[in-house]
Amino acid sequence: MPVFNPLPDAFFDRDALLVARELLGKVIRHRQGAYWLAARIIETEAYYLDEKGSHASLGYTEKRKALFLDGGHIYMYYARGGDSMNFSAKGPGNAVLVKSAFPWVDELSDANALAQMTLNNPNASGQPRPPERLCAGQTLLCRALNLKVPDWDARRFDPANLFVDDVGALVPQVIQATRLGIPQGRDEHLPYRFVDAQYTRFCTRNPLRRGQVEGRDYQLLTQGL
Repeated sequence: MPVFNPLPDAFFDRDALLVARELLGKVIRHRQGAYWLAARIIETEAYYLDEKGSHASLGYTEKRKALFLDGGHIYMYYARGGDSMNFSAKGPGNAVLVKSAFPWVDELSDANALAQMTLNNPNASGQPRPPERLCAGQTLLCRALNLKVPDWDARRFDPANLFVDDVGALVPQVIQATRLGIPQGRDEHLPYRFVDAQYTRFCTRNPLRRGQVEGRDYQLLTQGL
């Protein structure tokens, strides 16, 4: 039988930057019918109450209440018509956005689960997306994993249906850069985005694309193995 290692609430109840970085390499598993759909997290962004790029900076509302709960609550919202998933971190208003992921196949989440993810997330023409593009963005990720705002917003993880699994995947190097899509004047300069350096070609926007310069546009962080 497969052995799971769901992340405890205490993992999330820490500083958002630390949580964002250490979520890389972890696997989101969501049950859909008979299948455990799964994706390895490859890109995250941290957000804080006291900076202008966050939803929480706009103030508490019932819709945003998950951001103000203790670490390990799920905050979901609609971005450009699609579902997006965040996890609350330590401190009111602080959270981590799961920006993109890469399909994960193992004994629990097998080829049939990947086939279901492909059915969940066809391209604009109704054709299957290649596996590496299924989760290449926050709304694509939620669509592939069948994660929806009404089902999970303001809830905690449920090991029988949705959890983040520590599968022991190594992330030797991390790219740290500024977040994407932050309007000018809303703390767009903050380096709160993290990308698994092994998967830069499959994230929302490649931080190592032509013209990007280390030390100016991004930092390369080496982690202990």
